[in-house]
Amino acid sequence: MARILAVDDEEDIRTILRIVLSGEGYEVDTAHNGLEAMAMMEGRSYDLVITDLKMEGADGFAVLKKAKEIDSLLPVIMITAFGSIDSAVEAMKLGAADYIVKPFLHDDIKFTVRHILEHGSLRLENMALKRQISQKLSIEEVVGLSEPMLKIFDTIEKAAPTRANIMITGESGTGKGLIAEAIHHNSPRRNKPFMSINCAAIPETLLESELFGYKKGAFTGANCDKTGLVTMADGGTLFLDEIGDMPLVIQSKSLKVLESGELLPLGDTKTKSVDVRIICATNKDIEACVRDKTFREDLYYRLNVIEIRMPPLRERPEDIPLLANRFLQEEHSVPGKVVKGFAEAAINAMLAYSWPGNVRELKNVVERAVIFAAGEQITLEDLPQKIKSGGAGGGTGAPEDSRLQPLKAMVCDYEKDIIINALKRFGGNKEMVAKTLSVDLTTLYRKMNKFGIDEEDIKK
Repeated sequence: MARILAVDDEEDIRTILRIVLSGEGYEVDTAHNGLEAMAMMEGRSYDLVITDLKMEGADGFAVLKKAKEIDSLLPVIMITAFGSIDSAVEAMKLGAADYIVKPFLHDDIKFTVRHILEHGSLRLENMALKRQISQKLSIEEVVGLSEPMLKIFDTIEKAAPTRANIMITGESGTGKGLIAEAIHHNSPRRNKPFMSINCAAIPETLLESELFGYKKGAFTGANCDKTGLVTMADGGTLFLDEIGDMPLVIQSKSLKVLESGELLPLGDTKTKSVDVRIICATNKDIEACVRDKTFREDLYYRLNVIEIRMPPLRERPEDIPLLANRFLQEEHSVPGKVVKGFAEAAINAMLAYSWPGNVRELKNVVERAVIFAAGEQITLEDLPQKIKSGGAGGGTGAPEDSRLQPLKAMVCDYEKDIIINALKRFGGNKEMVAKTLSVDLTTLYRKMNKFGIDEEDIKK
């Protein structure tokens, strides 16, 4: 319900505005002159101001100026007589949203107010869009055909349509943020904002104002109202990255939002209702944080309705060739250079490496390799020394006996697993499998025959 301030020195006009707009479901306050209106704007927040242009003392221009000082995006509609339209046009040049001419029809004022408020809602969504990361991520764009990733896709498909809060755990660089995006994009909230903030990257004092916003004058330097990310995510999803580093005082305020659906910006006296789904992520042992009293137990249970554990890359090596080729397709760091694939020795070295930095490290390695590649393939020599040497110093993440197997046999095993898991994921649809693996159908049939893969078994 929008809150409107109607300002006019004629009591009849104020009464008409209050009756007409209240009948439309708006909350309407009235002021009989500009000075009273400016005092009211200092004490309360409004979604729209409607003011007469010519009044004794502080006129409509003064009200407009004050409104813009309090909130530069607060819409103001000017009321003017027919003979003062030029002044109304001048007011619009100074930031007024629109003007109406006295005497006005009730339908005219209803239409104008509705139009301005809808435009204001779009403005807030545009603010959110500037802050949010991509919403165009579907589950299919999250690369992975290993057994752990198939389980995660299944969880996403079941959890995305619900309102349940989700906690994503896993080591740094495993792609927790991408999973959060995929959940949002596949939920009924997909057309609403997806807001993201890293709780570990922002000081405590700034984190509170970023999340919950503040009113003008709440503290030194607060020269205008600030809309917090929780409000900007209203109707959509708020992604709290590194939730384990959130200070306790902000945990308490976040818990209140989860429990009541209301928040109180700093310096404000009136709560705001919000409808936000929370997805959070952490690379910490959050249960240990609860035991150590650094994370609230009640907040933990509110957030951890559904838990998704992202496996480290070393636990899903069959995804490494898929990920490497995806990153190669996306890489355009060297204009004019065309790198089409990886030599077998390079793939084998990447399979043997433990990837302590996970998917993020793999992406950086591919970017570096493209720069150093001399031909159309990335060779073993194009990779960093730690990968060429079999992961020395960082561990290999693979059992010793598996490293002693012939490299060709290892690659065949990985290739077979990839095809089997792809067939499982797409219910035996070979066209989808071939498209996902970037091979033609003939090649897929040949490999299925080579590895003895029975598609009927896959369907069962």
